[in-house]
Amino acid sequence: MTADLHAELVLSRAVREVAEFADAEGWGRPPQLFALVPTADLVAAEPGLLDQLDQGNELTPIAQEALPDDITGGSMALDEFLATTTWPPAVRGCVLVQEIVVLPPDAESTLDDALTPLLADHEAADAAARAAAHAHPERRAARLFAGVLREGMQLALLQIKPEEDDSFPALDLRTYPNLAPNVLEALHHTFEEGFED
Repeated sequence: MTADLHAELVLSRAVREVAEFADAEGWGRPPQLFALVPTADLVAAEPGLLDQLDQGNELTPIAQEALPDDITGGSMALDEFLATTTWPPAVRGCVLVQEIVVLPPDAESTLDDALTPLLADHEAADAAARAAAHAHPERRAARLFAGVLREGMQLALLQIKPEEDDSFPALDLRTYPNLAPNVLEALHHTFEEGFED
């Protein structure tokens, strides 16, 4: 197995573990950040956790403290928070979970109509785009899982909120070309050299 394929598998397993945790927590939750730490290091530091960890997974997600209350999924405050986030060398990657609204492809004209008069003011345009998305009749709630490794591997997955009449929905994770490039880039920046303590 090549190093890239191995890293992709390791990240995929970690993101899936975070997705299972988020799914069990239910919908309507604020964004949450997870550090990915080597499972062997965690067991060495805390032997009492041995029975609680899946030692078959190379990385274990560790939920971080709750983000400030003003941070919502996809908000400017989230961008600013990530811009000031750094990780110690022991952290090999991270995963961000946030609830978002997804729209069908033909909804672009609705957003364009809301944004055009506001393009000079980035914050106003952002607020207008969110309002238009939340007001769109075909909107769907979703969770975005964005994960990166320090060495560069990245993965973004989307979970569409199941319909109300689906009593026992399966955890359906999807990916799409060019899914969440700005979020992935922001997460990579948290590992940049020169910003670490």
